[in-house]
Amino acid sequence: MTAHPRRVLLAPGYILHHRPYRDTSRILEVLLRDHGRLTLFARGARGPKPRYGGVLQPFDLLLLSFQLGQEAGQLTGAESAQSAGPLPQGSLMAGFYLNELLLKLTARHDPMTEVFEDYRRALGGLRSGGRIEVVLRVFEKRLLEAVGYGMDLTSEARTGRPVEGGKLYRFRASEGVVPAAEGDADAVAGGSLIALAREELSPGRELDDARRVLKAALAERLEGKELATRRVARAVASRGGSRS
Repeated sequence: MTAHPRRVLLAPGYILHHRPYRDTSRILEVLLRDHGRLTLFARGARGPKPRYGGVLQPFDLLLLSFQLGQEAGQLTGAESAQSAGPLPQGSLMAGFYLNELLLKLTARHDPMTEVFEDYRRALGGLRSGGRIEVVLRVFEKRLLEAVGYGMDLTSEARTGRPVEGGKLYRFRASEGVVPAAEGDADAVAGGSLIALAREELSPGRELDDARRVLKAALAERLEGKELATRRVARAVASRGGSRS
C-alpha cells in the first residue's frame, strides 16, 4: 500500500541549488526551518512564462508549499517571505560557499532549526556589509558543531590543560589541540583558538589562524574533497577579491 504524500503549506525555506529538469521544470535543493534539507520538483518553473515568476531565487527567504513523498517532494506554491534585497556583488561567492557547505555536510530529511537560523544570520551579515571572513568562519564552526563535529578549542587534547593565549598550538582534525614548538609552520596562537571558541575574531592573526583550523576540520569532514566554490574563490582572491 502506497502512503499518501504529506502536504506542507508555507514552510519558511531557502533554495540552496537548482538544476534543469526536462523541458520546463527544475529540481530544487532547499533548506527548510522545520523540515531540514529536501529535494523538490518544481514543474513549469522554466520557460517564457515560468509558473513561479522570479520568486525562486537563492538567498531569499521564501514560503514554500509542497507535497512531500518518501524521497523527493512536489512544489505546489512559492512566495517571498521578506524583501531583503539581493546579496551585494562582493558577497555572492561567499553565499554560494555557504550553500555548498550545507549541501555537502547536512543530510536530507534531518530538521536542524539551529542550522537554518545560523544560515539566516550569516546571510544577514553578508547583506549588512559585515566582514565576510568573520561571517564565514563563525558559520563553519557552528555548522560543524551541528553535524556532530564540535571542536574543543580551549583545552589540550592529550592533557586537558587550558589553552593559554600566549602559547602556540597545532590543531589536528583527528585529535584536537596539541602544543606546538616555536617555528612550527602549522602553529596557531592560543589567543586565536580562544577567540574562535568565543566567536569574537579580529582581523589579522586571529582570523588567519581560525581559517586554517576550520579548513583542516572541514577537510576531515569532507574526506579531503575540495569544494568547488573554494577553487573559484582562489581565482577571485588572486585578482584582489575576498576569499572563503
